[in-house]
Amino acid sequence: MKKINKISVLSLSKLQAVLGSLFGLFLGIIYSFGGLIIDTLVSSDLISSSETSGLSYGTILAFGALIGMPLIFGVLGFMLGLIEAIFYNFFARKFGGLKVEFE
Repeated sequence: MKKINKISVLSLSKLQAVLGSLFGLFLGIIYSFGGLIIDTLVSSDLISSSETSGLSYGTILAFGALIGMPLIFGVLGFMLGLIEAIFYNFFARKFGGLKVEFE
């Protein structure tokens, strides 16, 4: 059984940023289906759009979700990774590290 006494702060932050971006992309894809539904409702005149030309609300939501959510989740994941690694390193010195068994 091995003991993890310290975690590299930048290493965990980068990992959390990648995982957060992938999660944000997954949620962005799901959220963009809401934009598809709004576009469909506007196209079939079930709801009205205040825009006369250009992108409708649904298209703007879809693009915003597919681009913005991975960016936001990636940045938040990086910051969370920084905080987690700093706290882990602080408390691992005081109370011992994690015990991990490799087979």
